[in-house]
Amino acid sequence: MTETIKMLERVFAIKDQLTGWRRDFHMHPELGFNEQRTASIVFQVLTSLGCRVKTGVGKTGVIGELGDGLPVIAVRADMDALPIQETNQVPYKSQNPGVMHACGHDAHTAILLGVATILKNEIFPGTVRLLFQPAEETADEEKMGGARRMSREGAMQGVSAALALHVDTHIPVGSISVSPGPSSGGSDNFYGLIVGKGAHGARPFESIDPFYLMFQVTNYLNGIVSRRLDPFDPAVISIGSIHGGKVPNVIPDSVEISGTIRFTDPQVEMKIHEELEKAFSIVRALGGDYQLRIENGDRPVINDPRMVTLIQKVASDLLGPEYVHPAIPGLGAEDFSVFLSIAPGAMFRLGCKITDDQRQGHNPKFDIDERCLPYGTAVLVETALRYLKNGSY
Repeated sequence: MTETIKMLERVFAIKDQLTGWRRDFHMHPELGFNEQRTASIVFQVLTSLGCRVKTGVGKTGVIGELGDGLPVIAVRADMDALPIQETNQVPYKSQNPGVMHACGHDAHTAILLGVATILKNEIFPGTVRLLFQPAEETADEEKMGGARRMSREGAMQGVSAALALHVDTHIPVGSISVSPGPSSGGSDNFYGLIVGKGAHGARPFESIDPFYLMFQVTNYLNGIVSRRLDPFDPAVISIGSIHGGKVPNVIPDSVEISGTIRFTDPQVEMKIHEELEKAFSIVRALGGDYQLRIENGDRPVINDPRMVTLIQKVASDLLGPEYVHPAIPGLGAEDFSVFLSIAPGAMFRLGCKITDDQRQGHNPKFDIDERCLPYGTAVLVETALRYLKNGSY
């Protein structure tokens, strides 16, 4: 327990530095694959700490290493921001118009720099690989996000376990939540074109109205989860956009519709794909036609039970067992799943709730209670050290 107290003391000694990094990143947010300034600062800090550093991994990603030999544990933070105009009136408000850290990646990056700072003075067997990942929120022209880009360029080579956190505004500061199994949902997108026959708005009987066809499709789509899937299989189908027509008195030839699906089981994913085809095929029975394209996205994050047990033990020792909670299920997507498809590991949720003022992610008013930063740093550091010192879990 003495060593645990010392770890907390070492981390809290750099809390002002953690806050400074977080606020600097928050003031200068950058979108996916454009994290040039952020990556430059990460490079400078890691180099000053004596890390072995690679830049330009996965376009704008940075890898730092401390230690040597096996085993290798990877600890990941995402660096990108979102295309949102911040409305918070705080000293560290975003200075980049239309861009904001509205999901906590500024905190993740600062925490991982804190991990490097603490580990610099630790003696341990094996290697800690620090993955500063670009583009968790987006993909490039080849439909690839930052995790997949970094993995294809060897970021996970030789790694035997992977670790990450995500700030959570639903959880009080000083607490974490983590559970084995699905931690986030898989995410696919669908793009449909419903084709009818246009006509004058005053003569709808001469048309095959694509809006009428669309309503039959959306009715089916909204019934898939409740009527075609087992109620014990978590899933979501959401329509995100509908576009058709240009003027009020003309029925157009076609309507475009797109949306997202979420799931935790690949079998459920395939079932939803089949049901999407059935939904759109309705239009053919009504004289229309359709085109449907489904893009596979991120896989679910599946937390390894052994890593979860280790995180829970570490967090219980550091924070107290009463501050370690089961995860609240959710279907938000996270491309940390790419790394977990290569090596087992886990992501835990770090409490950052502002007292009496819960902020929502992907929102212009998103913010965190910065007192969470040392706690996240300590749990990551101690989990990595115990993993390496035990030679495994």
